[in-house]
Amino acid sequence: MRTLQIGHSPDADDLFMYYAIAFGWVSHLDIIFQNCALDIQTLNEKALKSALDISAISFSVYPLISKEQCLLRTGVSFGNGYGPKLIKTKGKKLKRNFKVALSGAHTTNAMLFKIAYPDARIVYKNFLEIENAILSGEVDAGVLIHESILQYDENLEVEREIWDIWSELNKQDFPLPLGGMCIRRSLPLSVAITCEELLTKAVRVALENKLLLSKMLLERNLIRVDSKKLEIYLNLYANKDSISLSQTQLNAINALFRIGYDYKIYTQILNVEDCLIPSEYANLRNS
Repeated sequence: MRTLQIGHSPDADDLFMYYAIAFGWVSHLDIIFQNCALDIQTLNEKALKSALDISAISFSVYPLISKEQCLLRTGVSFGNGYGPKLIKTKGKKLKRNFKVALSGAHTTNAMLFKIAYPDARIVYKNFLEIENAILSGEVDAGVLIHESILQYDENLEVEREIWDIWSELNKQDFPLPLGGMCIRRSLPLSVAITCEELLTKAVRVALENKLLLSKMLLERNLIRVDSKKLEIYLNLYANKDSISLSQTQLNAINALFRIGYDYKIYTQILNVEDCLIPSEYANLRNS
């Protein structure tokens, strides 16, 4: 029996996509997952240290960990016409060097924000603290992520959608790559393939049992929103497009990597298809 540590964020889409495993709906005789819920920047930092066997990450951090980690095809979250929001107090005019709160240095929204606003003064906060930091005047603006984009204080307004920055930079109608999953390259390939299969099955089972799983998550107070907002949020970020990466999604990730290279965030251009687990090995092994 092999026990693997798996990290996911405490936001609704990650919980939804993982908890078919936690509830025992998806399991394996030889693998046990030991999960921990951490904010996305902490997960990114742990991925930089290869501290977990499998982890949710921001797609923008992947080029920094590509030598030690493979990307998984499942458990992905993309924005399609929507995404994180740059929020400010209503009527406030932002100066060129405005002070802004972001959810982490290695998040996709932070990468795109820095490209669009190179003179902004950035502070990093837990994503749950950003709204109050704006309301208190500690910062001039902040980027809201996760469920926070669905509802925020009536005294706040959207300055700019991160989606709009993404669209201007990639110049194509690609979805916005936000979160994915990675797995340590040091694991045996057969184990990595099995893990990807299990996690893919967990997302599929979750979607097939959406009403029941959502009810169970709400009853256990694992979700920070009510049932109505949970349904809206899952429709945005945990849907059929989360099961396995499509060619359009792969193209979008490559566009993100290329933008990062063009703006000297990365030192090389990656092709995402070279970063995936070679799942064809399973067919060869069993042939």
